[in-house]
Amino acid sequence: MDDLDTIAGPGTPERELLDRIDPDRLPRHVAIIMDGNGRWARARNLPRVAGHRAGIRAVRETVEAAARLGLEAITLYAFSTENWKRPRHEVLTLMNLLKEYIRKELEHVVENNLRFVPIGRIDQLDPSVQKALRRAVEATSRCTGTVFQIALNYSGRQEVTDMVREAVRLAWDGKVHPDQIDEAWIAGHLATAATPDPDLLIRTSGEQRISNFLLWQIAYTEIYFTPVLWPDFGKAELFRAIVDYQGRERRFGGLSPEEAGLFEPSGGGDGGS
Repeated sequence: MDDLDTIAGPGTPERELLDRIDPDRLPRHVAIIMDGNGRWARARNLPRVAGHRAGIRAVRETVEAAARLGLEAITLYAFSTENWKRPRHEVLTLMNLLKEYIRKELEHVVENNLRFVPIGRIDQLDPSVQKALRRAVEATSRCTGTVFQIALNYSGRQEVTDMVREAVRLAWDGKVHPDQIDEAWIAGHLATAATPDPDLLIRTSGEQRISNFLLWQIAYTEIYFTPVLWPDFGKAELFRAIVDYQGRERRFGGLSPEEAGLFEPSGGGDGGS
């Protein structure tokens, strides 16, 4: 981690949480389902757009904290394929806010050495949005720190479907043998091929669903649900999630040393004294 004082000042609640984090056991990749913007606005008798705009602050603070912690990657679920069902004016507002974020925050993203990578069916977005995304990708292409993936027009099922179509096409053309298509091959042909699978998935607002997000990649991911609405999320909540994550025992289908000991021979040999 960077100098602690640059992440959280001494004596602050954020610093107390930060001091509990083991820097040698950080998750390599944190994924976040950002939820609760609409409820945040409704609780304040504000239009939904106010909640989305307030969520930009949470993005800025969370991504910057991830960079300063030295995480390898952070992925934010910004717009799913299902979100097209929302009212047209809300979709337009979300896309305009995305362009505004890139325009205002890109310099800050570069300063934090973040490499910006959009994932999803980007080619189906408005040309003005695609242009803004290309600008962010190009501007951060030489950054060597945390990979900042943002999922736009994204669907976990569609991602797997696209991979299957590619596998069939390559096999039909004789460019790959079916026996070569194993788990590693599949992982290498997903949108997230350049990053490790998430160690930690966070969902805000109290909802406890995956919502079609990174379905292949989260097979062994630790999941953390928080009632905090996304506009109220920040580095303190990120630190709290990481503290919780570090308190868990990751087994990947195996047993803990204590449990494994239950199945070991109790002692004694098969010979005499």
